[in-house]
Amino acid sequence: MRAPEVIAHRGASREAPENTIAAFRRAQQLGADGIELDVHLTTDGVLVVHHDAMPGESPSPKLAGKALHELSWSEVALFRVNGAPIPRLEEVLDAVGSSLNIYCELKGAGTTAAACALLAGGAPRHAVHGFDHRQVARAEGLAPQLPRGVLEVSYHVQPLSGLASVHARDLWQQWEMIDHALVNDAHALGARIVAWTVNDAAPMSALAALGVDALCTDDVALARTLFPR
Repeated sequence: MRAPEVIAHRGASREAPENTIAAFRRAQQLGADGIELDVHLTTDGVLVVHHDAMPGESPSPKLAGKALHELSWSEVALFRVNGAPIPRLEEVLDAVGSSLNIYCELKGAGTTAAACALLAGGAPRHAVHGFDHRQVARAEGLAPQLPRGVLEVSYHVQPLSGLASVHARDLWQQWEMIDHALVNDAHALGARIVAWTVNDAAPMSALAALGVDALCTDDVALARTLFPR
């Protein structure tokens, strides 16, 4: 059985605040192969790494209740995630260097062009993916060398149609929906299956036995124990 790639979901999010520099550096220390992160665009065109559209821990009543796309970078920099600052994508790339694969989810609207501009030079170790397949399709036109992926939470009648429609490399499938047929069909097309988000030993081992290519997990330490390098 080939060991799957271990991708740290929002960094080592069980040991440090998710989507922060501390979480990504901790993922490195734990031996992750890659990190998954989410990006949004500020009013002045800065890509920031955060999951929710609305940041928490507002620094002032004036900024409370505003979404990231309504804030400037200088305003976003005042927010905290369990005490840690929200980083720019550029900061994350500098912090982790070239030792990790970077999987960037195009979470916020209009993030494709800015993400491609930052990530294209690091292909194939850098990649983009998203639930909004329109943004993934746009990435193909802007940076065709940058690997692409599509996120899915259901098992379609034609389960690889979304992947094929944007010429993606990776199918990010909710782990409970993955079976042997899906893995085999994806591999027959030269595509990869990324299982998300799996945090227990039994399903990790079962998915590896099915031949999934990568596991996206909150528990990097457990996954690395199961699949040592």
